[in-house]
Amino acid sequence: MNTLLEQLAFSASITGPICLMLFLGVFLRRIELINENFIDVASKLVFQVTLPTMLFLSIVQSEHDFSTSGRLVVFGFIINVLFFIFTTVTTKKAFRDPKDQGVIIQGGFRANTAIIGLAYVANIYGDSGVALAAIYVASTTMLYNVQAVIALSPTEKGVGPQALSVIGKALTRNPLIISILLGITAYLLSIPIPKMVIDAGQYFANMTLPLALLCTGGSLNIQSLKHDKLPTWFATCFKLVLAPLTATLAALAFGFEGLELGLIFLMTAAPTAAASYVMARAMGGNAILAANIIALTTVLSLITCTAGIFILSSLALI
Repeated sequence: MNTLLEQLAFSASITGPICLMLFLGVFLRRIELINENFIDVASKLVFQVTLPTMLFLSIVQSEHDFSTSGRLVVFGFIINVLFFIFTTVTTKKAFRDPKDQGVIIQGGFRANTAIIGLAYVANIYGDSGVALAAIYVASTTMLYNVQAVIALSPTEKGVGPQALSVIGKALTRNPLIISILLGITAYLLSIPIPKMVIDAGQYFANMTLPLALLCTGGSLNIQSLKHDKLPTWFATCFKLVLAPLTATLAALAFGFEGLELGLIFLMTAAPTAAASYVMARAMGGNAILAANIIALTTVLSLITCTAGIFILSSLALI
C-alpha cells in the first residue's frame, strides 16, 4: 500500500506544479491581473527569447553524448509520421467538412513539446533530460510544421506555393530550431561561453516555464467547449490516449527504457500545441475548433499524464 501511495505521490509531484501554474494563469486572467495584451507580449518573449535561451543553455552545459541521440530522433520521426497518416485517414472517414478535417488532424498529432512536454521532462529528469529533449523538440518542431501545412491545405489544391512558403518560414525563422542548432554546434565544437553570459542567460531561462504556463492558463477558454463537442473529443482522444499509448508501446518494443522511454511518453502525451490555433487561422481552418481542442487537451492532459507516469514508474520503466 505504501508503495502504491508513494507512486501516486510521485506522479502527482510531476504534474501538480504544472497544474497549479495553469490554473493560476486562469485565475489571474479572471481577476484581470493579466489580460490579452500581457499574454500576447509574454508569449512572444517566451517563444523568441527565454525558451530559445533555455534550450541553448541546456545543451551547451550538458554532459550528454548527443551522438547516441540519433536512434531516438529517428524513432520519434517515424512514429510521428505513421501516427499522422493514421490520424489523417481516420479523420477523413469520420468527418466530411474540409475546414474541420485539417484542424482535427492537427489537434490529434501536434503536441505541445516545447512548453508542457519540456516542463514534464524538467520536473522528472532535470537539466540532463531537458538537454536530450531539446534535440527531440527540434526534430518534431520541423516535422509538425510540415505536417500541419499538409493537413490544413485544401485537398483539391494540394500543397501549393503558398503552403510551401509557410513551411519555409516556419522552419527557417523558428527561434527554437535556430537556438537548438546553435547549441549543438557550440557543444560539438567546444566553443567556450563566458560565465557572465551563461549567468545572465540563466535568468532568462528560469523565467521560461513559469511565464509560459501562466500564459497558457490565461489563454484557456473553457466556455468555448460548448461548440463542436464531437470533433473536439475525437481529436482529444487521439492526442491524449492513442498517441502516447502507441508511441510508448512501440518504444518498449524497440528496447527504449529509462530517460528515453520517459521522454517519448511525455512528449507524445503533452496536449495539443497552441501554435495549432495560429496555423489553423492563417490557413482558413476552423479556428474556434482549434482553440477548443487546445483547451480540452490541456486540462485533461494533467489527468492522463499523471496516470501514465504512475503506470510507467510503478513498472520501473522510467
